[in-house]
Amino acid sequence: MGVKLANVTKIFTDQSNPNKKVMAVNDVSLDVNDGELVSFLGPSGCGKTTTLRIISGFEYPTTGEVWIAGKMVNDIPPNRRDTSMVFQSYAIFPHLSVAQNVGFGLELKGRAKGEIKQEVDRIMDLMNLNDLGRRRPDQLSGGQQQRVALARAIINKPSVLLFDEPLSNLDAKLREQMRLEIRRIQQSFNITSIYVTHDQAEAMTVSDRIVVMDEGNIMQTGTPFEIYSRPANSFVADFIGRVNFFTGKVVSPAAPGGSPGVDVEIEFAGGGRKTFTGRSGPFKNGQEITVTVRPESLRLKAGSEGIFAGAVTKSIYLGQLVEYEIDCGGSKPVLAVTYDPADQGFFKTGDKVGIDFSAPASHILP
Repeated sequence: MGVKLANVTKIFTDQSNPNKKVMAVNDVSLDVNDGELVSFLGPSGCGKTTTLRIISGFEYPTTGEVWIAGKMVNDIPPNRRDTSMVFQSYAIFPHLSVAQNVGFGLELKGRAKGEIKQEVDRIMDLMNLNDLGRRRPDQLSGGQQQRVALARAIINKPSVLLFDEPLSNLDAKLREQMRLEIRRIQQSFNITSIYVTHDQAEAMTVSDRIVVMDEGNIMQTGTPFEIYSRPANSFVADFIGRVNFFTGKVVSPAAPGGSPGVDVEIEFAGGGRKTFTGRSGPFKNGQEITVTVRPESLRLKAGSEGIFAGAVTKSIYLGQLVEYEIDCGGSKPVLAVTYDPADQGFFKTGDKVGIDFSAPASHILP
């Protein structure tokens, strides 16, 4: 009973060339469960904002269906859909006080003044705004203004709460605080929510599931752990955080032709080998393969013992961790991160190191 997108496509006409069509959203299907927060994440122009606008009613799909709370809403205008939007620009009224802004939606619905005051007081208390009711928006910080916008959206008790890059105007430290606050509030009200962002850390923090998009297509849908640790393809692996791609070939699948849940041994470019246990197949001898490993999952050792060996070309000390770039003879340096350098020590530029990783911390791309 949350949100359902069924084969939604949106095609725009290029304003500079009326004969040219632009595919903004391409055959997107998605179910968002009741009380779930799902983020749309991707680079600029990937279709995430257009998809959000289709759900809100500010855009209509070229083909496909949009369902909210069990009702198809394709032809229903935004003001009649049971949704509320939290905008990037806050969109709060400068001539109204904080309390008046929060209660504006209830006033439009013709609620009694006593009922409006009671609801406004309750919501403002939950949002830590109860001492700010008489202030004007220009007397508030950016974080306070964003909480006012969120309170105004929630007070109408919508079936679906929509966020359009709500934190992009805030500084880095305030963004970190507000994303935790948004998650806390969304969970406390148990509101089905869809959140658009280009910030990977933001999506990982607030989401039950993340939808990664590119060029109008859904590339992967999964939990933050699945998206980060088990990417569906090289685009997702490269877009979410930093990653190393190691190429190699299968040299000994455990069963002829491969079978689900087999062990597979891979020989990497450069000669090192590793066995991966319980990986789904099928794998065949000689099959080329790519393995993704995050920088923090690599283990470094002085010398040349490991799956790979190379020389440190860059060493950046950041207090609690050290970031390395290591030349192993490939076209790109290997990225590695080690923690607690005061205890573990660290390597300097020019040092020879061996590189290894645990199989569970890696992922074989399909």
